[in-house]
Amino acid sequence: MSSHVQTRRQRRLALAALAAVSLVLPLTLQAQTGADWPARPVTWINPFAAGSAVDVVARIVAQKVAANTGQGMNVDNKTGASGNIGTDFAARARPDGYTILLGSPGTMAINPFLFAKLPYDAVKDFTPVTQLVSFPQVVVTGPKQGIKTLAELIAAAKAQPDKLAHASSGPGSTSHLVMELIKADAGLKMTHVGYRGGSPAMQAVMAGDVQSGVEGLPSLVGQIKAGTVVPLAVTSLNRSPQLPQVPAVSEFIPGFDATAWIILMAPAGTPVAVLNRMQAEVKKALDDPAVRQQLEAQGASVIGSSLADSASFHQREMAKFKRAVEVSGAKAE
Repeated sequence: MSSHVQTRRQRRLALAALAAVSLVLPLTLQAQTGADWPARPVTWINPFAAGSAVDVVARIVAQKVAANTGQGMNVDNKTGASGNIGTDFAARARPDGYTILLGSPGTMAINPFLFAKLPYDAVKDFTPVTQLVSFPQVVVTGPKQGIKTLAELIAAAKAQPDKLAHASSGPGSTSHLVMELIKADAGLKMTHVGYRGGSPAMQAVMAGDVQSGVEGLPSLVGQIKAGTVVPLAVTSLNRSPQLPQVPAVSEFIPGFDATAWIILMAPAGTPVAVLNRMQAEVKKALDDPAVRQQLEAQGASVIGSSLADSASFHQREMAKFKRAVEVSGAKAE
């Protein structure tokens, strides 16, 4: 090959390489800044059933993010195995910001200690983006018990060790473990009765089959108004705006704070710029007065935390529920 032909070939190759770089560079810069997120529809994985508190909150927030960004925000319910199937699916998704997880205590703080083996790692496989909301749990009793305050329940349980029972939506559930923390901190011996879901557990409380139970505030609003259950205390650090007349457990057990929550989680390795943009868009949606009103009507407290605060919160919650699993002795069946 002549030197002249070789030079022309090298020039063509150089121009082709330059053209390729010129096409890739804008995409690279966009990835670094996160400015193009979302450039297409985003899937929000909910590992629990449609109609659950997580699902209702997710759809309210996702709808507003979609309206603000002009891209679809699709909530996909991938249920099964105590939430582990959907969570594992999200953990294995491409870390580009287009498949994200709705994390809650069960999958992200309880299951890691409840199951001997999980297909995902709640810390290594995910990056917390923002805490959407928290849900106070409510300690309740039935109207037949004649118990009006948490102090009275504590006194009755101490007077009759192992004689009083508390209902939950199942062993290892949030409602079970929150009560186990109360028992541990108050020095109580009570019998746990697990049911297949929150509804049958509350039916047992209302019927007087058990003396108490714990359930999320969103599920109890109607029953509290109807007087079919008696609220004794909320499990958030402070009183709930939805139930201002009901004291917090912390008024009886200083510092007590154990709520349900939703944290938006992205697969590990998602670019920080994309995470920041995602957090900003979700926070913008949460700050909308109409969205806030809708969420608070569901019994939720709106959060919208930063990346750093969300990560710190998640670590604290894992430590809290690790202790709860240990004191309960619960194991996954």
